[in-house]
Amino acid sequence: MRFNSDEMTQQRLADLTGVTRQTIVAIENGKYFPTLELAFRIAKVFETPLDSVFSISFEEDTK
Repeated sequence: MRFNSDEMTQQRLADLTGVTRQTIVAIENGKYFPTLELAFRIAKVFETPLDSVFSISFEEDTK
């Protein structure tokens, strides 16, 4: 989404959401899941619904 927003830098997104650039890097690399509050802040920056920014898939229990 950053690239579709005038190629926003990781640092700019971090500044707008009140976290470090390293946090944004970790989220983008799938090494960190943001808190619900941070997820909403990121969605607000991009003016899009939360589920457009983040989603989770649940594997069905095969028992």
